[in-house]
Amino acid sequence: MTNDDKKGRNRQKSSSDMVNLMGNVEQKDDLTYNRRAFLKTAAGASVALGLSTVPFSVRAMMGIAEDESDRVEIAHVDQLPKGESLTFHYPTDNDPALLVHTMSGELVAYNSACTHLMCPVFYKKETDTLLCPCHKGYFDVNNGHPLEGPPQRELPMIHLEIDANIIYAVGRSYRHE
Repeated sequence: MTNDDKKGRNRQKSSSDMVNLMGNVEQKDDLTYNRRAFLKTAAGASVALGLSTVPFSVRAMMGIAEDESDRVEIAHVDQLPKGESLTFHYPTDNDPALLVHTMSGELVAYNSACTHLMCPVFYKKETDTLLCPCHKGYFDVNNGHPLEGPPQRELPMIHLEIDANIIYAVGRSYRHE
């Protein structure tokens, strides 16, 4: 027994609240779960997460690309005459897209969710434009840039590739000219 215990300074069940709080000072949990232990754990977790991304960074620097998993078949060229459009999904089944064979004979594709409020976008053959009927937003069919209405951003462009008379979606870009 220490001298303090003999004098009754750290007794439990004292009438003084301050004396009762002194029991927490010597708790083992206070030594185990302190600020230094927390910072060590947080720093260790950060280093572990950072090191886990190294293989992906090395692959990117070496130019090792994924196989053609982004390549999705859309249609045959002869199935889409000039002035017509076709709805498909790219890059996932939850992303609606629109393939357009313009009046000038070009093939273009965009994600068909309006950049204003995600309403569906349709091809309007008469004006050779893309229309969002929700708020009368118009997009240029040649580059996806907004022409009229509330949309301020261009439609995400889907890159196309034609191989053996088949149209494939091969990538997507959000900012384009």
